Amino acid sequence: MKLYWCEQTRAFRIVWMLEELGEPYERIRVGIRDGENRDDPDFRAASPMGKVPAISDGSTRLWDSGAICLYLADKYPKDGLGVPIDDPRRGEFLQWLMFTNSVIEPAMVERFMNLEPKPSSYGHGSFDSMIAVLERGVAGGPWIMGERFTAADVLIGSSVHVMDLFGILPDSPLLKDYVERCRDRPALQKALVLDRPA
Repeated sequence: MKLYWCEQTRAFRIVWMLEELGEPYERIRVGIRDGENRDDPDFRAASPMGKVPAISDGSTRLWDSGAICLYLADKYPKDGLGVPIDDPRRGEFLQWLMFTNSVIEPAMVERFMNLEPKPSSYGHGSFDSMIAVLERGVAGGPWIMGERFTAADVLIGSSVHVMDLFGILPDSPLLKDYVERCRDRPALQKALVLDRPA
């Protein structure tokens, strides 16, 4: 499996996910800022928009961190990072898996950029409402799905980590404890080392 990535981008989520799985993969750097490998035909086949992360796994090519995490969780069920399709909690898992890209990130951008919420953003809700939902989600913890760490924690945990780094994570004991549990995971520690600029 090839992972097209660039340091200090959302691609670190997929490095974290792959490290959790312990499956072999090859990282191919695509320089979002310096142009390295941006025109590589294999990368462009995996990511027509030229964005990272993207993967190439045999004949399967995917971009978007949520789609990739779901694909990997389903491909490697023995690792327990997904929820089987016939499990009653599959819908809840998918809901949390999609929450990062559809709700957390738009709200984060508004907060980080000091943008006033606009009616067009009401679909994802306000930053404060997103935080309240996250707090309820981890309250039954230790993970978003309860006792089991899943791919949803990779996505959500990466966003909470970034909010903390950028100083926009509210003073929430629930979320501070959650992000520390994520940071204690060896796979995240390795992903963060690999994410450092060369």
